[in-house]
Parts: sequence; C-alpha cells; structure tokens
Amino acid sequence: MNYEVIDSHCHLDFPKFNKDRHEMIMRAKESGVALMINSGIDYKTNANSLELAKKYDFIHATLGLSPQMVPETNDEKINQILAQMERNVDKAIGIGEAGLDFYYCTDEAGKQKQKEVFERVIDIADQYNKTLVIHGRDGEELALEMTRDLDRVVFHCYGGSIETMKDIVDAGHYVSVPTLVCFSEHHKEIAKNLPLENMLIETDSPYLSPRKGRNEPAFVKDSVPVISQLKGIDEAEIAKATMQNTRRAFEL
Repeated sequence: MNYEVIDSHCHLDFPKFNKDRHEMIMRAKESGVALMINSGIDYKTNANSLELAKKYDFIHATLGLSPQMVPETNDEKINQILAQMERNVDKAIGIGEAGLDFYYCTDEAGKQKQKEVFERVIDIADQYNKTLVIHGRDGEELALEMTRDLDRVVFHCYGGSIETMKDIVDAGHYVSVPTLVCFSEHHKEIAKNLPLENMLIETDSPYLSPRKGRNEPAFVKDSVPVISQLKGIDEAEIAKATMQNTRRAFEL
C-alpha cells in the first residue's frame, strides 16, 4: 500500500486530538496521506482550521457554518461567521461545510432558517469562485437544487439515495465517500454506483472510524481496498483518481 491519497475532509482541530495532534498528523503524512483538508463548522473551528493550514503546508482549510448549529444560533453570530468567511476567503481553498441537516432538525422554522443561511453561504462561494463543501443530511435533493449552477461542489460524506447521487454526478459535482464504506452496506452501494471521476475519499475524523475508537486521517487508506474490490479497479488506480479529483475539485 505504498500509494498516496488525500483525506478530503477532516476536523483535526477538534478536542479529541488535543493530546496528540502533531503526532497524529505526522502519522498520516508518514502513512501516505499527501494532503488533508480541514473543514471548519463555526467561528472557532474556522479560525483553528486557518491556524493549522498556516502551520502545516500539507493541510488546507475550508471555512464553514454547520447547518446543525443554525437553528439555535442568533443572527448576530451567524453574521459574524459569514463575515469571517469573507475576510479570510483568500486563505481557504473552499467554503463549507455548510448545507442542510433535516435529520436533526425537523421543525419547519428551523429548516427555513437553515435554507436562508445556506443561501448566503452559497452566495459567498459563488462570489469568490470557491469550491462549496456540502453537509446534506435528509436534505440532499434540495441542496442539489440550490447549488446546481455552481462550478465546483463537493457533497461531503454523502449518505443519500443512489438516485440523487446520480443527479449530483449529472450536475458535474463531486461526491465524497467516507471511511464508513468499510462497514456500511449503504455506503458500499454508493461507492459501487459512483463514477470514479466524481469520487473523493475522506475520514471526517474524529468521526466514522473504520477501526475501534476515534478516526484519524491515516485511516483514509482503509477505504481504498474496499472501494477497489467493489469497483473491480486496482487500488493504486482508486488512490490516484481520487487524488486527482480532489486537486481538481479544490483547484490545488
């Protein structure tokens, strides 16, 4: 397994890594993870992501506003985060994660607020020509409708239907397969049906570990043999294609 890969989505600044962050990052690098994309979800994690990107030349930041926090967050705070994104847009390779999460939010007012805030995030990505990273949970179809016209969109950790995935691919967007593919039948089905030229891979560390305990970027390589088997394509080919796709998706 001496090929290189990119972890297209992780949260290395999260508290779960406080005790061994540098070691964990170096472990990933040594195991062949060439680049890591650290995704912000709010004001603090956006700032942390920029710090990490400054400290390590192989870590890139995206600046986000998680839909999960939107219903409970006041407008002033949301405006602060959106302003922070704009202020630092030149230091980030993408905008997101942002989007719609109707799994956790079931009331109409909350959903409406998520839609309105996502609209504003889309405008920032569009205005500054940045890649948009989407968190869509039980809202994938609507997220696609809202972003159909953008040039570069990544549906991170996609878990929606195969039909919607095909529509996402038809729109020319990218779909990121998480390390969940190692044990989830639904994600195996997604990976099998997803054209290789639209595929990215990610850990979403510290979540969704294919092993016991917390996930970390080094484990992104666990998913390559699984995808290779599902698609009947050589492991090295999967690694190379997903790397090229990630570079293209984020203009790296």
